[in-house]
Amino acid sequence: MVLTAPNEIVLEDVARPGSRAGDVTVHITHTGICGTDYKIYNGSIPVQYPRIMGHEMAGEIVDPGSTSLKPGARVIIDPELFCGSCFHCRIGQTHLCPNGMLIGRDTNGGFAEFITVPASQVFALPAGVDPTHAPMIQVLTTCLHAQRQINIFPSEYVVVLGLGVTGQLHVQLAKARGAYVIGVTRSKEKRELAEKLGADITIPGGDDAIAKVKEATEGRGPDVVIETTGVVSQLSSAIHMARSGGRLLLFGIITAKEGALPFYDLYFKELALINARVAKGEDYPASIALVQRGTVRLEPLVSDVMPLGELKAAIGMLGSDSTQRMKIILDHQ
Repeated sequence: MVLTAPNEIVLEDVARPGSRAGDVTVHITHTGICGTDYKIYNGSIPVQYPRIMGHEMAGEIVDPGSTSLKPGARVIIDPELFCGSCFHCRIGQTHLCPNGMLIGRDTNGGFAEFITVPASQVFALPAGVDPTHAPMIQVLTTCLHAQRQINIFPSEYVVVLGLGVTGQLHVQLAKARGAYVIGVTRSKEKRELAEKLGADITIPGGDDAIAKVKEATEGRGPDVVIETTGVVSQLSSAIHMARSGGRLLLFGIITAKEGALPFYDLYFKELALINARVAKGEDYPASIALVQRGTVRLEPLVSDVMPLGELKAAIGMLGSDSTQRMKIILDHQ
């Protein structure tokens, strides 16, 4: 499925990608769609055309190259490419590589039959991981990487603002660390799902959410607030509700260049603001293990499974206002 211009996707036969030393070739079986794909599709994230999108990818090895993997082995692909030789790569911050590229944005991605990637980007999937849900492990790695930056401790109060796919993953990860987890969203359906996945309580979003959160946290406010929506007003709420000395994890990507925030509270409450960007290779084995053990459940987060050929319709569904829709998975088979 080739993006030829903003809002224009066509089904085309393209050459099978070639490989170099150190590469592996994967037959893609399932992909996920996310907001980044939607923004590439509508042109708000510029790319070079034609472009094959897709960065949440799972499939089966076709050519294992020099790896120990066997043809047919099931794998997930890390879409963050890095140079391996710059300052950031040398100190283990491969996800911050200034020469890095995102598969599906800067180079052709997974909305296709085959893809060739460096062997460093491929991680084996155990038999117990459902292939339909496997692309969401890439999303899980970003949540795990983010929570590793804030060191949640048992019995801490953790609020998750926004209970979309990443919010539900953050709920499960924080609960696995022993936190008392509070989910906040306007959607009744998403609050109910969060409670099934481990949230201790949920609170409707709205004008009184801050007061209700403080009431639920012994009047102090939470130790940690994880903001997943990327909306400036929600960051403002996070600042208001956090306890003095608390931590804010800015997980949602805020693209606004300006906005009103209670800046004095950042000083007066001595709040720590932590941002997290994508994930590192080390986050993949850990995330796979969390899914394999059942610590994190992916199946309840899949709302739609569609054929690859319906990609344009699926992307259109991302832009709709459905409060029930969660992750859309494309089945390539």
